[in-house]
Amino acid sequence: MFEAIAFYTFSFLTILMFSITVMTSQALYALTAMAAGMIFISAFFFMLSADFLGAIQIIVYTGAVMALYAFGMMFFDTTREVKEKIQNKNIVFVLGTMVALLVVAIFMAPVVSENIHALYPIQEGLGNTEQVGIVLFTKYLIPFELAAIMLLSAMISGIVLAGKKMDNSLTLMADEEIELMQEANEKVNS
Repeated sequence: MFEAIAFYTFSFLTILMFSITVMTSQALYALTAMAAGMIFISAFFFMLSADFLGAIQIIVYTGAVMALYAFGMMFFDTTREVKEKIQNKNIVFVLGTMVALLVVAIFMAPVVSENIHALYPIQEGLGNTEQVGIVLFTKYLIPFELAAIMLLSAMISGIVLAGKKMDNSLTLMADEEIELMQEANEKVNS
């Protein structure tokens, strides 16, 4: 019973987050929803007693989305003021409260219930972490290293591109110059 409720809840939340990722026009909202979707995907691994893969899902994929988030922040104009387009703030509050209560209920259900047992208990001596580590660092060592090199080159390229875009350093400018720059951006955006 608990597994079915958790499965359908996390399925709904995962689909919702990735729908927001695809349909929003704001890049930072899309990246935040993508990170949340990746965390909800890790819940499926935890439900299947694959704790190592669940933790790797959170660390690697959510970490990769946060790296994308950092790249996105590098390319945004931080001097421009962000204007929210929320018509009804009560809906945001109600939905946020519902999601918070749902997450608390999901995490408290195993603690409260005494009838939850794993369908396939882990055998003694065969750890999930050891099995994944042996396969990853023997059969898939070269693809693992190539992925690391590709991520490193993407990070360096993002830093170089962001550095070329920034003609003026805000830390070296006086407050008056920053205010003039903000006023010019407001006139352009109006």
